[in-house]
Amino acid sequence: MAKIVAIVTIERNAVAGGAPIFVEPDTNKRESTAFLLEKILDANAHDLKNGTFILVDHRHE
Repeated sequence: MAKIVAIVTIERNAVAGGAPIFVEPDTNKRESTAFLLEKILDANAHDLKNGTFILVDHRHE
């Protein structure tokens, strides 16, 4: 089963949960942060097209 390891979003109140949440109001900065975390966490960044990226570890057991 996959696990959400981080969230990068425009608006803090739009998301909740146990994963770390990074708030980046600027579109370019949000994408940059998501792609940098993707490399650091060895995860996959998924754009939900609503101002939020989720970073998912698909190898999680």
